[in-house]
Amino acid sequence: MNPESSSHRTSSDDECRTPRAPSKPGALESRHTRPRDRRRTTRADRADRSSRTDPDTRTGRSTRTRTRLRAEHFAILALLALPLGIALAGPFIPLAEGDRTQPFDPAAPWPGTDYLGSSVLDGILDGGWGIVVTAAAATGLAFLVGLPIGLVAAATRHRWLDEILMRPFDLLLALPSLLLMLLLAAIAPPTAWMLVLIVALVNLPDIARIVRAAALETARRPAVEALWLQGESWWRTAIGYIARSLLPTVAADAGVRLVGAFYLVAAASFLGVGAGPEASDWAVMVDVNRGGIFLSPWGVVLPAALLVALSVGLNLLFDRLLTRKAPA
Repeated sequence: MNPESSSHRTSSDDECRTPRAPSKPGALESRHTRPRDRRRTTRADRADRSSRTDPDTRTGRSTRTRTRLRAEHFAILALLALPLGIALAGPFIPLAEGDRTQPFDPAAPWPGTDYLGSSVLDGILDGGWGIVVTAAAATGLAFLVGLPIGLVAAATRHRWLDEILMRPFDLLLALPSLLLMLLLAAIAPPTAWMLVLIVALVNLPDIARIVRAAALETARRPAVEALWLQGESWWRTAIGYIARSLLPTVAADAGVRLVGAFYLVAAASFLGVGAGPEASDWAVMVDVNRGGIFLSPWGVVLPAALLVALSVGLNLLFDRLLTRKAPA
């Protein structure tokens, strides 16, 4: 066999197997000369374009999106309406006063009796008001104090002022929140307003640090430098521009802090720091009635379920609000 003919045949086979690229950049490509990876990309792009231009496909996607959003809205409404409605309107619902029976009476009408022999329903209706008001007041007080401190620390041009304002919060952040709450409660009288102050003080370091971090990024923008060069006052620059840009961050953190305040207030009541054992409180009900959970479980299950529903519902609500604001 002639070697030249065999080599010529091999090179011809290779040319048949390997598609040739177009000779010029603007030359047309055929189905045989186009590379395989570009063939797949073209098919995928064609399918994507057809799905985007198909009215049935777009209608199906919009319908599924609306259905999912409605399901989320219904879940949030169901989780928040019941516990908030009971907490806010429960103390004003009149109930017939009944005689006390034996504690954890299995024969008592639903939902049974507590450790004192009183109806669990009375405690459920009266126990949510204190937690909701205390958590909301503590969160508002913490932001009322922490927001100006973080803003001043970020907008100031004096290093020593930033150090004086932030270093005490670093010491408080080193302590666990529950331990700090127990230490403060040990030296303070057990009143409702003192619990508000303790929970606000526990949340204050985190709020001040978050506000300062967000304000530092805004304070270093060229627009702020231009305001300083124009001779604008500190109040106009800090309040009119920097503080206004912090509203999305503050709104996002407020939801997290509110849920955390619910947790701290419930934990304080459960540990006996806030309300006493005789107080009508959902967290206190879980603590004092857990001994009879097998005889009268509703005294523990109902308040615990209301606390969980309230916390989860608030988390979903603020997550939904942040998701809606994100594209803007």
